[in-house]
Amino acid sequence: MFTKNLAHQPADLEACGSVINQHSLRKKAILAMLAAEDIKLASLTAVVGRGGLTKPLTGGTYMVNQRLVEDLKSARWGEHASNLGPILAYELAHEAGGIPAFTVDPVVVDELSDLARISGLPELPRQSKFHALNQKAVARRAAKALACSYTELNLIVAHLGGGISIGAHQKGSVVDVNNALDGEGPMTPERSGTLPVGDLVRLCFSGRFTEQEVMRMVKGSGGLRAHLGTTDAREVENRVRMGDKKAELIFRALAYQVAKSICALAATFNGKLDAVVLTGGMAHSELLTAWIKERVSFLAPVLVYPGESEMEALAQGALRVLNGEETAREYV
Repeated sequence: MFTKNLAHQPADLEACGSVINQHSLRKKAILAMLAAEDIKLASLTAVVGRGGLTKPLTGGTYMVNQRLVEDLKSARWGEHASNLGPILAYELAHEAGGIPAFTVDPVVVDELSDLARISGLPELPRQSKFHALNQKAVARRAAKALACSYTELNLIVAHLGGGISIGAHQKGSVVDVNNALDGEGPMTPERSGTLPVGDLVRLCFSGRFTEQEVMRMVKGSGGLRAHLGTTDAREVENRVRMGDKKAELIFRALAYQVAKSICALAATFNGKLDAVVLTGGMAHSELLTAWIKERVSFLAPVLVYPGESEMEALAQGALRVLNGEETAREYV
């Protein structure tokens, strides 16, 4: 019916101290917005909140229950602003008269195959943390465009944003994907991506940087920011078009790394791939997507769905349950 973006001042959020302490501030803003739009809680059918760092889960739509809320409140599996999504949904749904509260395809969706989970050290198994909500939403959109069911297709989906995740969707399950939260995979506007391991170890023990500083280099100050001083892909593209050779080299390198990751995942399906899908904010860049297409179009047709449709994806996940197309999962 309508969409609102409720912005909060950084100083107000910092004054809360922790993410969970932002709860009251954010809830008041939501209730004030609903009142301004003359939307009564009792008129709602369901509330959906984006979640959150929990234990690893199979993809799908989950009923928000007390156990899920407790895990998010305690930050047992990590602290992130999205932890508040299911908590707020649960409370608003209760205040609306006990209607369902859902969360859909959180970042911790883990459907990795046993092979994909293995790294070269038993102490460091590979983890699945990625843009599951948007990836699965555009995968279903691609399936519809191909006149098939999501569970019938082999797709590689590349989410190109501040973080980049590239997943192998094998008949409805993401059986391999890079840990985008911690910067594994291609470099991004703000993340370093996978680095030379020996050099990284020596950097960590050089005495020049603290653990926090190294983590910041990997996640927050790496990638385009480290090379070009900006995380804005639009600015980088403009610099390329104005003849900036360094900007072109770095932007091409980002496209090259994305393309290599896509091609590597084709091995997941023994080459039997139905489509490659590019999505996320940077998919708006025709220059970037063209460079990626040049290197991967031999694998399968390339579909481009720019931007992030996460609010729509949350609604669709709830609707699939409410319409009887999918059974809500329980967090246990």
